[in-house]
Amino acid sequence: MNTATTTLDLHEGFFARRGWFDWLFALAVVAGGLFAFSRYSAYMDVYEKGILLGAVPAAIWIGWFWKPLRVLMLVVAAVSLLAVASYQGSLERADQVFWLKYFLSSQSAILWMSVLFFMSTAFYWIGMFSRGQASAMEMIGSRLAWVAVGMALIGTMVRWYESYLIGADVGHIPVSNLYEVFVLFCWLTASFYLYFEDRYETRALGAFVMLVVSAAVGFLLWYTVVREAHEIQPLVPALKSWWMKLHVPANFIGYGTFALSAMVAFAYLIKQQAGETRWVKLAPLWLLGIVLCFEPVVFRQGVSGASSYWAVYFGISALIVAGILLARKRIAQRLPSLEILDDVMYKSIAVGFAFFTIATVLGALWAAEAWGGYWSWDPKETWALIVWLNYAAWLHMRLMKGLRGTVSAWWALVGLAVTTFAFLGVNMFLSGLHSYGTL
Repeated sequence: MNTATTTLDLHEGFFARRGWFDWLFALAVVAGGLFAFSRYSAYMDVYEKGILLGAVPAAIWIGWFWKPLRVLMLVVAAVSLLAVASYQGSLERADQVFWLKYFLSSQSAILWMSVLFFMSTAFYWIGMFSRGQASAMEMIGSRLAWVAVGMALIGTMVRWYESYLIGADVGHIPVSNLYEVFVLFCWLTASFYLYFEDRYETRALGAFVMLVVSAAVGFLLWYTVVREAHEIQPLVPALKSWWMKLHVPANFIGYGTFALSAMVAFAYLIKQQAGETRWVKLAPLWLLGIVLCFEPVVFRQGVSGASSYWAVYFGISALIVAGILLARKRIAQRLPSLEILDDVMYKSIAVGFAFFTIATVLGALWAAEAWGGYWSWDPKETWALIVWLNYAAWLHMRLMKGLRGTVSAWWALVGLAVTTFAFLGVNMFLSGLHSYGTL
């Protein structure tokens, strides 16, 4: 009986396996796409219309592939439409309507995202050290992460609309500056982690992955205060292109999954070294902690302002890293097996590498249109190539040479350092054609 059922399931068609909610979701996506096309097609060129039409089947497929996304997308769409309707064509209503002022304006939603990611990180770590209520605490951390992703998406959609309320020539998709792409990085990284959490049925990794998301949120808040980066600005001429809508999201899928793989690699090393008592053997991990904690000092020296903020940031970072190393035995007991950690690390890098490759090709095509050449050895382009070569070598060594374990974990962590410099370091210390992203 079981064999017959299994055979039937294997041969059952893809569409035949769809339930009523799948088709209702597909209908809602198609209706939303048609509404957007009929309402905003006058503002789009032929390429942007193609992107919109291509996004409809893509959204349906990803919702069918990972079912929790269906509810997330429907809720985000409904709440975003409520926010857009509440503006009634006037940006001034952001300070007049209660739910816009405190919840649904872009800045309010993104601030809620920030708070919820911090809370999610805290609950994941409480669950890590809880004995009787570990699963409950981690469940709360997971739910908060989902809500934070939702608020980030709502904030992004509403910010997109707000930019057009400022002026038709100002309106643009909010992926054009460091403030906007940090929001993108936060929800993309969290979303990919939540997929792996669901796929492997373990929430213990959330404590590690949410640390890098919270670190990004910390930078985002500082950048907002010091640079007033939440203010919507017109695009510089080089960014007025439909290529931006494809290149930047693909690029940050790579950044997000590379960061995720590095935090999983950190967890791998913690679990592997859990029984080590000789501090000399733990020296590399202590060195890693020093580097991670020293990073805020680099930001402080690279740009002016908010020095006390970075001092607090440095102190909290040092305490977290020291606490992880001192409590490594307890943490290791809660982490999944080394095989699962290694598999998540590999799949994260594989997905990131694929999208980073696509982003690099799209960037070359964009450069040809904007600057007349596919490649100019601009510092950003050069470091993007270094990042690509680093992960290409990692994947080659794994697939061809069977690389596993400690070396691959350390390599993933080094990859995060290289990626971080390509993302932020180039903007801080080097100048070039991509200088519009400076701090």
